[in-house]
Amino acid sequence: MQKLKTQKSKSERDILENLKTHIKIEQYIPPEFRRTFYKDTGRPRGTTIESFMWYLILQSMTGIVNDNIFLFLMVICKELREFCGFKSIPDAGKISAFKQTFVEYIRMVFENFVEETEPICKLLDPKKSGYLIYDLTGVEAYVKENNPKFLNSKLNNAKKIAAKNPEINAHSLAYSQMPETAEANPFVKQQYINGYFCYAHKAGILANGLGIIRGIYVFDEPFKRKYPEVVSKKTDNPALDKEIGDSVSLKPVLSVFFQRHPTFSYHTFLGDSSFDSYDNYSMLRKHFKFHRMCIPLNPRNSSSAHTNFDVNGTPLCSRDKSPFTFIGVCKGKNRSPRFKWVCHNSIRPVGSATRICLCDNPCTDKPYGRCVYTYPDKELRLYPGIPRGTDHWDNLYRHRTLIERSICLLKYPLCASGRKTLSARTAKADLFIAGISHLVGVILAFATKRNELFKSVRKLFAA
Repeated sequence: MQKLKTQKSKSERDILENLKTHIKIEQYIPPEFRRTFYKDTGRPRGTTIESFMWYLILQSMTGIVNDNIFLFLMVICKELREFCGFKSIPDAGKISAFKQTFVEYIRMVFENFVEETEPICKLLDPKKSGYLIYDLTGVEAYVKENNPKFLNSKLNNAKKIAAKNPEINAHSLAYSQMPETAEANPFVKQQYINGYFCYAHKAGILANGLGIIRGIYVFDEPFKRKYPEVVSKKTDNPALDKEIGDSVSLKPVLSVFFQRHPTFSYHTFLGDSSFDSYDNYSMLRKHFKFHRMCIPLNPRNSSSAHTNFDVNGTPLCSRDKSPFTFIGVCKGKNRSPRFKWVCHNSIRPVGSATRICLCDNPCTDKPYGRCVYTYPDKELRLYPGIPRGTDHWDNLYRHRTLIERSICLLKYPLCASGRKTLSARTAKADLFIAGISHLVGVILAFATKRNELFKSVRKLFAA
């Protein structure tokens, strides 16, 4: 038993020693944060910025949501207390006050970690680090509207009305009767997240093709005042509300991201079908310089598709409507890039440089078979830099699930969610702290040559 305790104590010291060696937290704290924190307030602060930041990072890494529990661990664990540099243990109120007062400066610390980890991402995988993936999420607030009984009461009332009038959809009626904002906090709005309704603080998350977080943007009141287009009025259709909310947030988020990181560049954008908009494709190509936009077509926007093409933009045979075969990209001097498609019955015999068409009822007299060229620059939605419906498209789009995993990592293992907080500023600070903890794990994994663990802080500590 004594041997087990000794091994455990040594493991804890090794973890803290690695953090102290490879993460110099003082280098990530901007000067304006120090000036604001240490300005003359009439009484000296008993705790340094570094102590607060290390406390918050360690709390996030260990996944302990309750402040009082983690503060108790600080009291009984001398190693943790000395690592954070606490002369005296603050109470939970001071921790909350620190997050609410300095949330914008915590955001600056997060942005500095993003800058530090970008070269690491390029070294880990130069290709996937050039992907930028965007999605939205929400941090549920501690309000009565998030109690399942609240929705059930609305639904039960709607079902009683629908029983007398069969033309009424009970679920649509219940949705229309739900308030747009929480009663306790008007800034907590109704959201449709992960397949269910809740009242949450909404945020946009950016990650690269490795699943490493690149940006966190909370749509709080200052953000909405600066970018009023992200505010959308609630309708009777929850699916449409979600699509509109997701799509209009894209330009403001990317604009802020590239303003804060002007040296960053990405060649591929990935998003779900809610971003399928003609304006978005043009904006991503011309304004943000993406070469490829991997966004599935939304059926709502595809009703007027050309009859000679399927919903993926693949040319169709005029005889039997079979899709043509994509064989490559054609480039020439002073010519626009073109996608080349040939008849599905056209093959290239072994040892021959020329294709022949084996169609029983050919639509052309050429032995090669019919050939069609499409121009991606002419129709960005159908040809967003990569042919839709191909193996190449499928292999690329599967990387989009990485943003879902990264969001889950922020909210649950790194405890940005579940804190029972009502304050938007506290929820915002918790998201940034979770992002910092995630990037600390990336730096530590790279520094200790355990790159396979860069997305799992706890496995990194246990290794």
